Order: sequence, then structure tokens, then C-alpha cells
Amino acid sequence: MNLGVIRAIVRKDLVALTRDQFYLFITIIGLLAFVAMYWFLPSSVDETVRLGVYHSDLDTALGPLTAIETDALAIERYDSPDALAVAVGEGEAGIVAGMVFPDDFVAQAGSGTATVDLLVPAGLPPEYAELMNGLAAQVGYFVSGTTPPVDVTTRTVVLGTDRVGDQVSMQEQMLPLLAFFVLMMETFALASLVSVEVQLRTVTAVLVTPARARDFITAKGVIGTLLALAEVLLLLALIRGFVGDVPVLLVALLLGSVLVTGIGLLAGASGKDFMGVLFLSMTLMIPLMIPAFGALFPGTAATWIRALPTYGLVEAIVGVTTRGESWSDLSGVLLLLAAWGLAIFALGSAVLRRRVATI
Repeated sequence: MNLGVIRAIVRKDLVALTRDQFYLFITIIGLLAFVAMYWFLPSSVDETVRLGVYHSDLDTALGPLTAIETDALAIERYDSPDALAVAVGEGEAGIVAGMVFPDDFVAQAGSGTATVDLLVPAGLPPEYAELMNGLAAQVGYFVSGTTPPVDVTTRTVVLGTDRVGDQVSMQEQMLPLLAFFVLMMETFALASLVSVEVQLRTVTAVLVTPARARDFITAKGVIGTLLALAEVLLLLALIRGFVGDVPVLLVALLLGSVLVTGIGLLAGASGKDFMGVLFLSMTLMIPLMIPAFGALFPGTAATWIRALPTYGLVEAIVGVTTRGESWSDLSGVLLLLAAWGLAIFALGSAVLRRRVATI
């Protein structure tokens, strides 16, 4: 082996790799992304079941419960039933369920019969309800101090949409994801179109005519929005997805089309070649797919998922097609979707305008 030749080839390859800006970029970004993903993942497992409890006399109800707390069971106090309901519904502080003891619980227990309300989110495993039933009986026994034990009756209050007897089919769960995939395809198509026209300087030929940059950008925005909307409407027509309040659904899809068009303008104006455009499009779209995948697992969305631009689109589609919601129910998410769509479209237009000006 000629070590000198080997060293020269290695040096040449290293120089070639560092000159390949695309490879260098995706290597650095990919490495940083994987490292960040690793450190953001939980490093420990919390196996503690956290229950929320309300009682006007907290010491009376929580005294027996606190006595049986272990590493696997934690009791959190709440000052009102409403606060407890919010905590259970949103999964605040890891609260999986709640117990509301009536103000006259002690008197009820003394008479031999008491009632406790159990607040549970939709889809809670049945073993948690069994655990709370046992805990309510223990509290009744400790409070009354009578023999035989007091008869504690529990009433289950389901927070959110109770799907018992009305389960969501896999087709209904997949609808938002399929709609998003179609819109994502249009993002790639528009980004590729814009990129080719910029690279081949077709835009220069357009701008020597009376047309101006704003005309060029507006035309791209219109064609991108119309194509995206037409494709997703065709999908819904083929799968019979026009159910519920159709006008609300159409508005949500229109706003979603504006959103992905803005992303397409941004990726097309920023990418320097096909692979660059593809990478940028995927980089922008993959995080925005999280709310769509979240629709496969019904429940309360985390706060950071609600902050994503596409959350309003997915929530509107699910709300109309699955929960039968209307304008009054979805006005908030539609306004959020509109704000995100206009902001990203404006950003994509500004980047494309600047790119055109530098040609």
C-alpha cells in the first residue's frame, strides 16, 4: 500500500465533500436535528398515576388518601370542580382523572351512603376507574369509621367527546391525513415550478413585458391555491368526504390551500436546484404533518401542537367530519389558520420577490 497515495485520495475526497454545499448542509442540519431530537426526548419514565381531588374540606377527604399515597400514586388538590375539570381535560400536570367529593360528603358517609363524581377523559383505560372506585370507598370508610363500611356510589363524568357506542372509524381518522398529503403534493409541485422558472430565468423574460414582479408572484399564488384546492376537493369527492357543515369545511380547505401555497413559494424561491427544493419542502412540511398524524390518536392535543400552523386545518376537518361542529365551534381555529396562512404566504412572497430582484 502506498500511504502517500491513500492520503492524497482521502484529502481530495474531503475537499470535494466540503465543496458540495448541499451535502455539507444536510449533514450539518441532519446531525444537529438528531442531536436536538435526542436531548428533547424524556430521559426518565414517570410511572406515577396522578389524580386530582376536590373537596370543600380538603383535610377530611385528602387525609385518608394521603395516607395511602405511594411512589405509584400521587394526589393533587384543586380549589374548585371547574379547575379540576380543566386539569383533567387538558392533562395538566399529568393529571389522568379527578374525584369530586360533595360538600356534605362527611354527612353522607355518616348516614351509610355517599356519592362521589369521577371526572375522566374520553378513552381512559377502565383500570383507572376501578382504582378511583376503590379509593372513594377507602375515603368513605375512613371518614365514617363505621362497620360495615359505608356504601360509596360513584358517578362517572366523561370530559370531552365520549365515543362509547360511537367510535371513530379508521377512514374518518385518516381523512385529515389524506387531505394533508394531497396539499403537500401541491406544495412540492408549486415549489418545483417556481424554482425552474427562477433557475432558467424564465421570470426575466416575463418581466421584460409590462408584467411586474407583483404580477408574477400573484399569479403563482393564485395558481398554487386553486390547484391545491381543486385536488383536495377531488379527493373528498372520491371518498365521499363532504359530510357535516360543508361551507365550514370548504373555508378550512381554502385557508389550508393558501397556507401550503405560501410554503411552496418559500421553498421554490429559496432552493437552488431540484434536490435543494425537495429538501426544503420536506423540511418545512414534515413538522407540519404532526397535527395530521395526531388525528389518528384522538385526545387533547399538547400546547405545542396547537401552535403549529396546520393545527387549525386538521382540527377544522376533524371537527366538521367527525364531531359535527359548525362555525361557532370552529371560529377560533379558523381564525388561527387564516392568520398563519396569510403570514406564511406573505413571507413566501417576500422571499420570492427578493430572489427575482437579484436575477
